[in-house]
Amino acid sequence: MKKLFFIFLINLFPAQTWTLKQCLDYASTNHPLVKQSSINIQKNDRLVSASKGILLPSADAGINHNYNFGNGINPQNNQRESINTQNDNFYAQANWELMNWRNYLNISLSKINRETSTFRMKQAQNEVKLNVIKMFFNYQNNKSWLDVLETQISGIEDQIKRTEKEVEIGNRPKSDVYDIKANLGTLQEQLVSAKNSRDLSKINLLNALAITTDSLDFKMEDDALAHSNFNDADFVKNLLEKNPAYQTVLTEIKANQKNIAIAKSAYLPTFNGSYIWSSFYSKTLGESADEFSEQFKRNKNQQLGFGLNIPIFNKLQVKNNVEIAKLNVINSNYDKEIVINNLTQTINSIKAQFQNSEEKYTLLQANFENQKLSFQKSEEKYKEGLMDAYTFFVVRNNWLQANYNLINSKNEVIQQTELLKVFESGF
Repeated sequence: MKKLFFIFLINLFPAQTWTLKQCLDYASTNHPLVKQSSINIQKNDRLVSASKGILLPSADAGINHNYNFGNGINPQNNQRESINTQNDNFYAQANWELMNWRNYLNISLSKINRETSTFRMKQAQNEVKLNVIKMFFNYQNNKSWLDVLETQISGIEDQIKRTEKEVEIGNRPKSDVYDIKANLGTLQEQLVSAKNSRDLSKINLLNALAITTDSLDFKMEDDALAHSNFNDADFVKNLLEKNPAYQTVLTEIKANQKNIAIAKSAYLPTFNGSYIWSSFYSKTLGESADEFSEQFKRNKNQQLGFGLNIPIFNKLQVKNNVEIAKLNVINSNYDKEIVINNLTQTINSIKAQFQNSEEKYTLLQANFENQKLSFQKSEEKYKEGLMDAYTFFVVRNNWLQANYNLINSKNEVIQQTELLKVFESGF
């Protein structure tokens, strides 16, 4: 319902602009993977309730109405003879497993499984967020590159007009116009590819958000660059221990250990109780019989029983189930090692890329200023006729490229910061 309302809104108010935070807030609630995880939590809540319900007795009641034709027992004299009779049986019964250790273990297991599903939901949210962040910045970088090309082309078109006027008055050679137009063609080709890259990256971002209607645009916020304490000796360990993927595998190990105890519980005896109340009405067809109420009272019967079941030999099934459960624990510990290895690699990669991008951004800031000054001086020389059109084109493009590199580098720092925030959020 929420998603339908959202689709209605984006159709009613087209071309909304979302920040990264808005994207993450939406995806962490509305993405199908997250919703599936939420349903799994609800299912496990029901399984906890069902496992507790096993401790309660079961009860049922019934009535049977039967006719017997031919050889049968005459209820009047308890002799077998050829007779046609009607029988009505009434009963109510209850059965109760008074002691079965497996039932109590299953309650513990269902609680562990619910805990696991909660961690998996947070894990799904993190995976969705990480994907959204990567797609968001990919789109921003492609859009920035397109802006640079559009600025370059717009500047070249103006430059062509000015150069053609100067050619007419004899201030510049005709070859300057040809040089500029040749470079314009190259940039126009790059512009087509850049538009395609931007459009594809937007499609990928919308897909990461699980939105099928293209009525959104996305913008960067002007946030100050953040710094993280990567020098902390326990930096990776702290992020690892509170990561939901790590917590998930830990609870899975607990569940598999509990399954060993459940498998072993088949060695233990079970103690059961039962209670049955019954009565019946019987008559020979075509003959008179005692009143229904009189027979019903007279034929009432109650049974109370207890049973102890002691397993002795079960074709080695319990032994093999125990050994399989133990192997599952060993296997889940290997899963833990894999998760630790993958998370450590991911966290260290983010750390390395953040530090590299931060250093690169600092260097590019200086380069951008130098390129800007170079462009300003070259523009003066070009206007004074001291620089040819092609050289000025190269200087101008270098400045625009430096501008894009600076934006791209800043985006990279922010991207790694946002990725790190997902890991720092923990559970």
